[in-house]
Amino acid sequence: MSKPVCILWMNEADVYERALVDAGLAHRFHLSKVRADASLPPDVAARCEVLLGWRPAPGMFASMPRLRWVQSVTAGMDQWLAAPGLRDDIVLTCARGSHRVQMPENILAALFFLTKPFLQCALDQREHRWTRRISEPLAGKTLGILGLGAIGQEVARKATALEMTVIGTKRAPAAIPHVSKVYRPADTDEVLAASDFVLLLLPYTADTENYIDARRLRAMRPTGFLLNFARGALVVDADLVDAVRSKTIAGAVLDVFRKEPLPADHPYWSTEGIVVLPHIGGLHPARDEGVAEVFVKNARRYLAGEPLETVVDRARGY
Repeated sequence: MSKPVCILWMNEADVYERALVDAGLAHRFHLSKVRADASLPPDVAARCEVLLGWRPAPGMFASMPRLRWVQSVTAGMDQWLAAPGLRDDIVLTCARGSHRVQMPENILAALFFLTKPFLQCALDQREHRWTRRISEPLAGKTLGILGLGAIGQEVARKATALEMTVIGTKRAPAAIPHVSKVYRPADTDEVLAASDFVLLLLPYTADTENYIDARRLRAMRPTGFLLNFARGALVVDADLVDAVRSKTIAGAVLDVFRKEPLPADHPYWSTEGIVVLPHIGGLHPARDEGVAEVFVKNARRYLAGEPLETVVDRARGY
């Protein structure tokens, strides 16, 4: 039996090749490494069965008639799902679970940033200025998580260790450890009204685009903060700017945006109360090693003819 052709379409392709070697699987593929900023060689693309990559290129599926499996190195799959020519016989798998440690830590850092005056103290130090400041405790506060998936559940576990109360929404509500109450998406407004901090971890789908608009922002507490570590398109930009400027809500920490890098003239930059992060939520010194673990598990299953893990539900969009 001929070996399946596998293209590692990544600048860090060596990490994924090494993971396959360590797992004893590399010799079972014809591996081809292509930089992410380079075009796929037509002859290799035509024979490719397995593709690991960041995002699709225009028209690529038409040149890959034998492609059967795409492993994305990201958890979000909106770009792959929207790609023209995506066939029904191509299985899409994502990097779900690879951000389990880093993203919750960055989310907790955002919560500390909002409640502890370390930044102000650092600025005071620059001016040799002694200013006593009071930090706001997280203990006793309520964190509302919209999207209680793997990341949301890990955030909940860590937040409860800080004596926070965690509530949230999930498509199929069921009891979740460390979550006081799980709501249906239809009851999102109840979560907004009860939360001191609202954390967006929803996938980007047709149902979640513009999910946080003026009406939902008015449902939040005037003292509440919005944190978006999911997708920029979940928030109506102008509505959020208006809500923060009018004190409808206290502020926001944003790690994702509709257009990245965020344009220099975007009002998020200059709106007092909005903190702009340059999409650092999932970045990790060993990020590719974590994604490679997901890829290797699926590669073993693919070779054995078994169902893959982290398969994307096209109807749901994640």
